[in-house]
Amino acid sequence: MSHRPPAPVPPRLLEWEQRTEAPLFVAAMVFLLGYAVRVLAPDDAGPLRDLALALVCATWLLFAVDYVTRLRLSGLGRHFVRAHWLDTVVLLLPLLRPLRMIQVYTAVQKRREQPRLSLYARVMAYASLTAVLLGFSAALAVYHQEHDAPGASIRTFGDSVWWACATLTTVGYGDAVPVTFGGRVVAVGLMTCGLALLGAVTGSFSSWLLQVFRREDEKGPPAGA
Repeated sequence: MSHRPPAPVPPRLLEWEQRTEAPLFVAAMVFLLGYAVRVLAPDDAGPLRDLALALVCATWLLFAVDYVTRLRLSGLGRHFVRAHWLDTVVLLLPLLRPLRMIQVYTAVQKRREQPRLSLYARVMAYASLTAVLLGFSAALAVYHQEHDAPGASIRTFGDSVWWACATLTTVGYGDAVPVTFGGRVVAVGLMTCGLALLGAVTGSFSSWLLQVFRREDEKGPPAGA
């Protein structure tokens, strides 16, 4: 059974992605900051919360403009949604934009002749930074959903961070669990991402160890031993 090769990326779309990935990542950090202020600021901080809401809306509008532009430049029409399903999910749930960090790194590296980091170092760095950003985003989202829910065990942002760390590392102590529908949806997503990131880090580290041991074996015993 033959497999159809992937369609080449239109040059205009490729140029657009290389130019916008890094600025959009900065916009994603601004979105995360605005959302954090909106969630964590006290209720009496009206102007600050309004400014945070404006930042969140403005940055999400940038994401929407980028999505529509890429859809038009791709020439795929409605098939763009299926071919780029992760981009569609990220547009609907902007807190998941850390998952696009690998596209940011790729776009930056294409401007250089050679990557600065080895493959294993790149996997470790990407997985680590993604885990931090996803954990923080999930902690904010769960705290937003849970802190005033009846019977909730996650009452403070500290509780939420502890829950995110336990969930992301697949430990799951069970002392803090979401009770709302929204909180449980976030939990399922974080568990899935945690397993994927843990597998990537473990696999990369194991491959690196095998490569080191193979080199040692190829050297052989010292002469005269």
